[in-house]
Amino acid sequence: MRIADLLSPGAIKIGGAPKDKADTIDQLVELMVGQGNINDPEAYKAAVLTREAEMSTGVENGVAIPHGKSDGVSKPGLAAMTIPAGVDYESLDGEPTTLLFLIAAPNTEDNVHLQVLASLSQLLVDEGLCDKLRAAKTADEFLGILTEAEGAQYAAAEEKEREIAQQAGKFDVLAITACPTGIAHTYMAAESLEQKAAEMGVSIKVETQGSGGAKNIITAEDVKGAKGVIIAADKNVDLARFAGKPVYSTNVTKGIQEPEMLINKVLNGEAPVYEGTGAAAPAEDTGDGIGHEIYKHLMNGVSHMLPFVIGGGIITALAFLVDMGAAGTAAYGSSTVVAKFIKTIGEEAFGLMLPILAGYIAMSIADRPGLAPGFVAGVFAKAGYSLGFVQASVAGDAEAAAAACVSGGFIAALFAGFAAGYFMRWFEKVCEKLPKSLEGIKPILLYPLVGVFVMGAVMFLLNPIFGAINTGLNNFLNGLGGANIVILGAVVGGMMSIDFGGPFNKASYVFSTGLLADATLGSTGQVVMGACMAGGMVPPLIIALSTMIAKNKWSKADRDAGLVNWIMGLSFISEGAIPFAAADPGHVIPSCVVGSAVAGALSAMFGCYSPAPHGGAWVIAVIGNPVMWFVALAAGTVVGALILSAWKKPLDEQ
Repeated sequence: MRIADLLSPGAIKIGGAPKDKADTIDQLVELMVGQGNINDPEAYKAAVLTREAEMSTGVENGVAIPHGKSDGVSKPGLAAMTIPAGVDYESLDGEPTTLLFLIAAPNTEDNVHLQVLASLSQLLVDEGLCDKLRAAKTADEFLGILTEAEGAQYAAAEEKEREIAQQAGKFDVLAITACPTGIAHTYMAAESLEQKAAEMGVSIKVETQGSGGAKNIITAEDVKGAKGVIIAADKNVDLARFAGKPVYSTNVTKGIQEPEMLINKVLNGEAPVYEGTGAAAPAEDTGDGIGHEIYKHLMNGVSHMLPFVIGGGIITALAFLVDMGAAGTAAYGSSTVVAKFIKTIGEEAFGLMLPILAGYIAMSIADRPGLAPGFVAGVFAKAGYSLGFVQASVAGDAEAAAAACVSGGFIAALFAGFAAGYFMRWFEKVCEKLPKSLEGIKPILLYPLVGVFVMGAVMFLLNPIFGAINTGLNNFLNGLGGANIVILGAVVGGMMSIDFGGPFNKASYVFSTGLLADATLGSTGQVVMGACMAGGMVPPLIIALSTMIAKNKWSKADRDAGLVNWIMGLSFISEGAIPFAAADPGHVIPSCVVGSAVAGALSAMFGCYSPAPHGGAWVIAVIGNPVMWFVALAAGTVVGALILSAWKKPLDEQ
């Protein structure tokens, strides 16, 4: 499959003049739709905008390669546009964008299009080729230039494969490039590094870890002969094979924009030696502050925790559903063999939430050596073990021992994860001073032995403090009533709409699930969870309702997408509002925040509660006071939709 198989003259626009980034994407999507590649334009556009929200696909040299992988794509495709006057595409170099390619990828496992996408990404690093494409007068000329360049690229690639086979173990520098989607930036960074290395007379081998799997894989023989390794990636890369080698780690953008600097870091001996256990030292110039670093580690823990929260939580809720006959009794949820069986599975999975959170925060900070200490510290945080527990157990007082175990809950688990991670990072540096003969026993003996013991001891000492904090918080929350719980419901609900899946949304959700996981809170935690879920469902529903009642303020494509947002909203998928918020944030976001806050406040005021942490309307059978919960949901939707519909200007005035 080649570029000509995906790009036709009808999908090429010469001399475009979009007014801004949003308009540019709209025009490119229209070109793609015209070629029959898209069966759901709005779903595909949402995927493209979601990718843009992660990082702009506008790179240097006036080039942008927006892309999206979605069920809305029926077959792989490309669309292209030249913009003589340029457009502000929020490119990484801040310059106007004049040449764009839009990639449509179906959400399938075969990924047959990826080689073509890799070829395109590599071709566009050539400034001379980009200039020729911009100068093309017709779509046929544009496609001819691109096809000819791709043919030359294939011939060069075959020659390159022969050279690589001959050079095995003889490369000066090795590199790995990877971006979150593995479609465009991965290959552009690889090509940029290869071109610059050729100019500098440096032999280099670049492994690309794209969505189609790793290509040009670095071998043990390559590692042995290289002077060092460059990691230009925006996702985790396994570095175990580079133990003992200088490794310089940075983001994929640096690989595209500053390849010479990265190569020189390795050649000049400025890359730190990777010891084979911890994370590679990041480049000084990545631009990530301490706040971003902490957030990244936290999200690593949260992303691994959520499957346990969602799976365990919903399974536990199902136990109550099948045990409705015992509702109101102390045995509710466990009164039958089937209910007890289901509840045990759910509770055990849900109970791993805090250890998994702490373990993967620690692993994000210190790589594999952090996992065991972090996980064990998370277990201790959940159990609330303390010196009082030890003393009472030795004395044979089981009742006092149980009373001495006061869980620090979510707060203690967060501390455990970060403390374990940073302790192990420090301990790894201490171990660098040990004799080389002990190198092999560090990861299998020293790190787990010292890490687990130290973090276990730390949690034994500090658990009473975290337990007291958690108890105080629980007492406060259990004491909330009337206006107080309503305010809390409004806050967690409103936060779900600030960034639709971003840090504020995640903070609200994680806070709510943390309260839900704390058994001592009982119904209070479930009330907060109910308010949170209502608030997160409202944004897509607001969009859906507004497109129905204010048709003169939305395009036909927007109105069609509104139908999909009904399903997304009812399924608790806040991200359904992202495309609309990206196109008109000033009107959409405030309206959604108000609507979500109203839904959260009313849900809490009515005493609605949810024992399930996810599922939206599909877990209505286990929602407490379901009728009023739907009333709260409807009220938030109507309020937000009315504000948005009244505030937003008609199409002919925009």
